[in-house]
Amino acid sequence: MLSRPRLTIARAARVFATLWLAVMVTVAGSVNAFAQNVPVVRDAEIEALVRDYARPIFKAAGLSNDAIDIVLVNDQSFNAFVAGRRLFINTGALMEAETPNEIIGVIAHEAGHIAGGHQQKLREQLERAKTMAIIATLLGAGAIVAGATTNSRGLAGAGMGVAAGGGEMAQRSVLAYQRSEEMTADRSAITYLNATGQSGMGMLKTFGRFQSALSLSGAQVDPYRISHPMPRERIANLEVLVKQSPYVDKVDPPALQQRHDMMRIKIAAYMGGQAAAVRLMRKNPGSLASQYGLAQTTYLYGNLAAALSKTNALIKAQPKNPYFQELRGDILMKANKPKDASQAYAKAVSLDPVRSGLLLVSYGQALMAIGTPDSLEKAVVQINKGLGRDRENVAGYRYLAQANGELGKIPAADLATAEGHFYSGDYRNAKIFAMRAQQKLKRGEPGWLRAQDIINYAPPGKKK
Repeated sequence: MLSRPRLTIARAARVFATLWLAVMVTVAGSVNAFAQNVPVVRDAEIEALVRDYARPIFKAAGLSNDAIDIVLVNDQSFNAFVAGRRLFINTGALMEAETPNEIIGVIAHEAGHIAGGHQQKLREQLERAKTMAIIATLLGAGAIVAGATTNSRGLAGAGMGVAAGGGEMAQRSVLAYQRSEEMTADRSAITYLNATGQSGMGMLKTFGRFQSALSLSGAQVDPYRISHPMPRERIANLEVLVKQSPYVDKVDPPALQQRHDMMRIKIAAYMGGQAAAVRLMRKNPGSLASQYGLAQTTYLYGNLAAALSKTNALIKAQPKNPYFQELRGDILMKANKPKDASQAYAKAVSLDPVRSGLLLVSYGQALMAIGTPDSLEKAVVQINKGLGRDRENVAGYRYLAQANGELGKIPAADLATAEGHFYSGDYRNAKIFAMRAQQKLKRGEPGWLRAQDIINYAPPGKKK
């Protein structure tokens, strides 16, 4: 004999609400979760170039340039996304984009999301969708219980349909909202590009790339179950606006295109290997970008003496380029000539118009490698300067801890180790080393207070 299902309204509501919330948490939290575990790439040259791309766009969008961090992600796909006040751009996008304008279009789109407050609005939409799903679940659960009580399988089945359908409706509502925000960000991007006298053709090329990839994949996509509009739809909506712009035929300045080409070859050499870099160099043989790529690949995969010779030729061509000096320092470090490397890095720092903290940390590393007490003291000074400009440079704290340790400054070494753990998200070990440092520091001094801040820190949503 089959027993009747004993299902209460409350229990049914909890079951379906749990399933729906799991979906919604995935949608809402995926960016934050990924952002915390993102494979970050740090490079002073590339960061400076992307910041130059973003500066006029951010200004046009009414955003403070310094208030938004640009993070490079080690990922070969063509993608960018926003999390809080951080703009993440994949190295794959930077390498695949043939012109600065393509990346500037991507930045303009993401700036539209930030300026429009789309993340906060999405959270509000999720709350509304959650309510919609729970109401549908309660209604469906009521029908299920009524069907079970009257032994009516049809009524119970209808109740299940109402509950499941409510969740589906709520999910589609959120996805439709996201698609509308994507379209809004596209239109905002065109506004920012026009305000800065730049073409929107790069955006059209990017969406054309997406459309080609989708067509080649042969995938059948339900346009109502995705968070972004279909590429063909985006192209149709934007094409008129782009071609109406007085800047539709505007091309990137030659100097900016040259920097872009050098960036692409550099990413190819480090991320894609020698063959990937060579393929790009063959497209424009003899150019400064190709010479730069040849110096990079020779340094990574060939003879250091030859790499140094090629880099010296680059410096002769552009004596005020800080990144050629940086490459020279890298080669000399690999050749175990830290004193000469420190001079190259010092020159790079002096030429750097954006005052990158990364170059200062490299300079400090070279001074550490010299190994004398005087050079170690200087290394601590330079690394601290670099970290002052770039607080989240986790590797910098490791070098600072090592330098202080070699000098016998154990409390400072422990505090630097705590900082490194803190900015990498390892709060448990950060607190352990902060307590170690605090035991040996004078109460109330800056180091002791910073250690106390780390000890007291509670990640959002967690107790201390």
